[in-house]
Amino acid sequence: MKPKHVKKLLFSAIEATSENYTDYVNNAKTDFTRNRKLSFSKIIKAIIGMESKSITNELIDFFQDSESLPSASAFVQQRQKIKIDAFKSIFEGFTSKLISKNDKDLVLLAVDGSDIQIPINSDDSSSYHTGSNGQKPYNLLHLNALYNLENHLYTDVIIQGKMNTNEHSALQEMIDKSPIHKALVIADRGYESYNNMAHIQEKGWFFLIRIRDGIKGIKNGLDLPDTPEFDVDIHMKLTRKQTNEMKKLFATDRNHYKLIPHSTPFDYLPLKLKKHEDAQFFELNFRIVRFKVTENLYETVLTNLDKNNYIPEKLKELYNSRWGIETSFRDLKYTIGMLDFHSKKVMCIHQEIYAHLIMYNFAEMITSHVVIEKKQRKYTYKANFSVAAHMCRQFFRGKTTSPNLETIIARNTIPIRTGRHRERNLTAKVFRGFLYRVA
Repeated sequence: MKPKHVKKLLFSAIEATSENYTDYVNNAKTDFTRNRKLSFSKIIKAIIGMESKSITNELIDFFQDSESLPSASAFVQQRQKIKIDAFKSIFEGFTSKLISKNDKDLVLLAVDGSDIQIPINSDDSSSYHTGSNGQKPYNLLHLNALYNLENHLYTDVIIQGKMNTNEHSALQEMIDKSPIHKALVIADRGYESYNNMAHIQEKGWFFLIRIRDGIKGIKNGLDLPDTPEFDVDIHMKLTRKQTNEMKKLFATDRNHYKLIPHSTPFDYLPLKLKKHEDAQFFELNFRIVRFKVTENLYETVLTNLDKNNYIPEKLKELYNSRWGIETSFRDLKYTIGMLDFHSKKVMCIHQEIYAHLIMYNFAEMITSHVVIEKKQRKYTYKANFSVAAHMCRQFFRGKTTSPNLETIIARNTIPIRTGRHRERNLTAKVFRGFLYRVA
């Protein structure tokens, strides 16, 4: 897909939302009714194109001449009139046009979440944490995302306050509303849940979920071979009914019957049954597979993929591809700039999160279609996404041409070094204050 076409799709999504701007403003009778420097569509475009600079410098970059340049105060007042749904609508409309719709193809989707530190706001109880063990107070949002591993695009996101985070409900909501016909959801250990598996199964999708080896996981409740590696089919009947007869089945046939307690969410069984009512069951079919990763490391996964077509080695390869969403979070935060916001208000921060997601998908789609010349070198090379993202922003703002964009992206490449391992850095990332922005 050529850069001009990608830009046309994005501007088309912006214009479609702008034409119905009364649906996306706080007061449809008065907001954006007067002819001003900052129209609805200009505000949207300015926010999507934002980097990590101050508001004034961002506006200078966006507007071409001093006569049309608005003040930072005017910009702030105008943006506060726009609902988050405007950016969400553009994100969904633009992304849906980027992904080819072939119902026969199996779409590989990774699901994961990432915390986003935002300016301290004690009034926002959903994200405010008082701190512990001498820590200062802080605010965190949690971004739940479905990520297309083949096209390198975010297909859906749900933003939650860290204090109210529920990754399971977010995943279920994204699955249930997705227009994708056939997909494989690849998830890490935090998504181990019968309810998640049931939602994916009922959607007609497939799952590949890494699970715990401890006493609290699904694995511990099953009768499995006492061998380092295995591949076992499980045909499970889940129920909330707990009679004496059922208790015997739970104890003696653990691979076929499972009690779902009333305290455990499960959307496909009634929460309560009267004593005279028969037990209701939900059938869940899956495999539990354990395979060797390194000399002394084994991993266990749950999947409903066909055993004949997806042997353990293939499952291992598919699960490894999930790392794409981890690297995308890094690019989204540090390259696109989702760590630096231009407001303390949560609504405006949500605007910018969706704006950064839009810019990420815009840059990834353009970059992935730039031809990188192959040479006889030690490594295969790919585009430097940091340079590519900067050029894509320039292209979005109309400050460079499509040929110039592709030439610069093609010239700035980095080697792909596979099989590298680094220790994970778990140091908390601190919000960068407004007074210390890049000029």
